[in-house]
Amino acid sequence: MNKNNINHSFSVAPMLDWTDRHCRYFYRILSKNAVLYTEMVTTGAILYGKGDYLAFNKIEKPVVLQLGGSDPKDMTAAAVKAQEYGYDEVNINVGCPSDRVQNGRFGACLMAEPELVAECVKTMQANIDIPVTVKTRIGIDDFDDYAFLTNFVNQVSESGCNHFIVHARKAWLKGLSPKQNREIPPLDYDRVYQLKRDFPELEISINGGVETIEQAQEHLKRLDGVMLGRAIYQNPYLLHQVDELIYDDKQAKLSRIQVVQAMLDYVENETQDGATSWHIARHMLGLFSGQPRARIWRRYLSENARKMPIGTELFENAISLMTE
Repeated sequence: MNKNNINHSFSVAPMLDWTDRHCRYFYRILSKNAVLYTEMVTTGAILYGKGDYLAFNKIEKPVVLQLGGSDPKDMTAAAVKAQEYGYDEVNINVGCPSDRVQNGRFGACLMAEPELVAECVKTMQANIDIPVTVKTRIGIDDFDDYAFLTNFVNQVSESGCNHFIVHARKAWLKGLSPKQNREIPPLDYDRVYQLKRDFPELEISINGGVETIEQAQEHLKRLDGVMLGRAIYQNPYLLHQVDELIYDDKQAKLSRIQVVQAMLDYVENETQDGATSWHIARHMLGLFSGQPRARIWRRYLSENARKMPIGTELFENAISLMTE
């Protein structure tokens, strides 16, 4: 059984090439309670890759590893490693529609193989003490009726998965790019609401098309959790509302400038340790989104990060520009 103590009311979606450890550290400065997800990491990278794909800073917790794969043995070995590293959960990707992911037999195409997903969950859960969760779609291709979704959830939940994050669009496995698959198939929130009514014992979170904290609050009247992705990446300061409005945590909120100042020690340490200032700055470009000097901020970081790759000079200069 899952031993799940995380409050999933609000989470930031796993986003490939975006939610790396620098991004997650930055987000944690903005919200103490939001659940953070890694970008999808494949079992092959974890078990056979030359880099350390699991490293994270303890400040990021609660943090979830999103895992891509479909071989129960490899999924279990990767999950054991994730637990050893200190991750709070492991999430199986059953939602990504890209060709590269399909060729590896994971992502959204696994919706057609609920028995295999169930076997992965069961084997992983037998070998680790942290929860295994699943992120999925409402359907794939022409398999998009409600019975298809409930059959998938039924089989996988019986194997020990208690939390499903449902992207409220189906995925077209052929003919649409991943970007188009996030925009073209219509959203069907009612189907996710129905899933919660029919499986009240399960934790059901929703993903897809949510752009404001107010919209998240509306979904939380019917569901257990809401996951935002691109809306947060493009305007990360949205996260500063989450602790108070979603978690009823009324601690003092940082201004945008204070957020940057809170990143300086991290920038100093990481750039001395092999990262460049651009590795961190790229995630912060949207921090002043909607503010009068937002363009100045974005331009300064973009044009000067490579000239000042080490230390905090880039960020301190940018702060000066924003406070003139």
